[in-house]
Amino acid sequence: MSEIWRDILIIDAFTNRAYAGNAAAVVPDAAGLSASQMQTIARDMNLSETVFITVSTQATARLRFFTPRTELPLAGHPTLAAWHALVELGRVHLDTGSTRVSQELNVGVLPVEIRPGPEIFMTQKPPEFLHRVDPRPLAQALRLHQNAFDPRVRPTVVSTGTPQLMLLLRSPVDLQTLRPDMSRLADLAREDQYAGLHVFTLGGVTARGHAQARHFAPAIGIDEDPVTGSASGGMAAFLVQNRLMERTEFMIEQGHVLGRPGEVHVEVDRDGDTVTAVRVGGECVTVLLGAIRDPETL
Repeated sequence: MSEIWRDILIIDAFTNRAYAGNAAAVVPDAAGLSASQMQTIARDMNLSETVFITVSTQATARLRFFTPRTELPLAGHPTLAAWHALVELGRVHLDTGSTRVSQELNVGVLPVEIRPGPEIFMTQKPPEFLHRVDPRPLAQALRLHQNAFDPRVRPTVVSTGTPQLMLLLRSPVDLQTLRPDMSRLADLAREDQYAGLHVFTLGGVTARGHAQARHFAPAIGIDEDPVTGSASGGMAAFLVQNRLMERTEFMIEQGHVLGRPGEVHVEVDRDGDTVTAVRVGGECVTVLLGAIRDPETL
């Protein structure tokens, strides 16, 4: 059997400088790869996510997202990385002003807007506020007292395509010094059926930010994710829905603790007291162009 080599890029998302934000591997021509081969490549890349792009009959392109351990229905930073790659490779031609494309995901077809910059904004699924979670075992796993949690809201699983647990802390110091028990966090995520824990406070790391976050997802092979687009959408919906953020356009900072600072721009639409749509966006930088050999079919 002859070897097949495919182009691969590594792109830093939610940043305008290399080696910051969150790195995603992008395979722009993934036709013919099986799910098990995609998983093998993602495991070998060992980044938070690897995205595989194929042809779609329903949208501009079909995207699939894999962590080192599992496939995700929707993901943020690899979405930005994928469209950045397609623009750089000349497969998406930008219009004057904004360019609108669409992506077929495991959760359906969703729009993407490429604005001048370029800055890429993905529309996520309308938010679902699924269930609240007992804060006591969560506090133990985070090695925090429950008094560190903001008493105005209880930890809640929110999904804008991928279920994530939202936890608001009172103090940015507690957020920045967190040293969780990853094994226990993984157990809790499996028990309460969410992909990762998104912990955040109001107020940015810098004067530019309106909130700051950290994301832990050991149950799917990511101890700490540098910058998390999918969870930022759920976080934005959670804050606006609970009237904890009066703005409907704001910027979340993440990744500073890991030395990979990133900026996530969010836009929230609401109808009265109901959040109806969430968009998440940012810039990207390509840091690697190469080729990867197809794994043997498993």
